[in-house]
Amino acid sequence: MAVTAYVLIQTEVGKAANVATQVAAISGVISAEDVTGPYDVIVRAEAPSVDELGRMVVSHIQLIEGITRTVTCPVVNL
Repeated sequence: MAVTAYVLIQTEVGKAANVATQVAAISGVISAEDVTGPYDVIVRAEAPSVDELGRMVVSHIQLIEGITRTVTCPVVNL
């Protein structure tokens, strides 16, 4: 069963649109949307396991220039 999560991203001023475009191109990313509020981009991502999800965030998403902070929120089915 795949793991789905929302990744909340804060960016440097003026970098949100570029960050969203680059994140959207990463394998496993379902959507990347510019938003207003305390976060600049919200991503919905899917991976085969929690470990793979973590690798995606650390090895791909966090390396994008302009990102200052990420918060990963796994989806749970209650």
